[in-house]
Amino acid sequence: MARRQTNGAVRGEYVMRKLLYVPVIHVESDMGSIGPDIDKRSADICGRERWEKHKKTVNSFWASIEEYFKGMDAGNLKIYQDGMPADGELGRRIVEEGARRGSRNFHIVLDLMERGGEIRKTEDVGLLKEEYNHILKLAQTKSLWERTTAYAGYRMHKDRIMEGRDQFVAETIDKTLKEEERGVLFMGAFHNVLQYLAGDIDVKEVKNIEKVRTYFTELISGKNEGKFNQLMEYLTLEI
Repeated sequence: MARRQTNGAVRGEYVMRKLLYVPVIHVESDMGSIGPDIDKRSADICGRERWEKHKKTVNSFWASIEEYFKGMDAGNLKIYQDGMPADGELGRRIVEEGARRGSRNFHIVLDLMERGGEIRKTEDVGLLKEEYNHILKLAQTKSLWERTTAYAGYRMHKDRIMEGRDQFVAETIDKTLKEEERGVLFMGAFHNVLQYLAGDIDVKEVKNIEKVRTYFTELISGKNEGKFNQLMEYLTLEI
């Protein structure tokens, strides 16, 4: 996998802080009560047959991620999670609830915690609420006018919210990941946390972020079926 080159202080060949980066592909169970609405809207955009093919691909993607972490020593691993507003007991309850709903992402996180990993507060609660409210409107609007208005409102604030979230996550990792500690960040593939991370954090992408993003572009556009199939195969490969 790709490795982020840094200019920070090093010990021998490696920098002192290490971070695994998992580009998250969200599934319906990750989205809570609005999951079915988002699933339906996505199928309308991509076509039901193509969307069902995508869901099978994502299932295999998470199977490869799960297998990768099964063989890892999780003792004292620091876990940062997309959308995680708390740590400690509340953080654990959130992870357990997500795993209970069927989230493959949270199932992996829970397994890491049970083997010694520590969940950490990752996100700013205010920004999470603001983004969720916009997505809720988009998912539940019925008429074309309502949908257009909701989309315009979301587009107006989307970049600011995303940038704010990414900066907050990067700053949180910088403040809480100590020298020689190992961390893992599960973060949506279209986030840009990497550009804000401190220079002395060595990052390994568990799956290549750009390939995951390109896969989604091809999923929606349907312009290059050969490229789409290649990327689909990449997502399901063993790590």
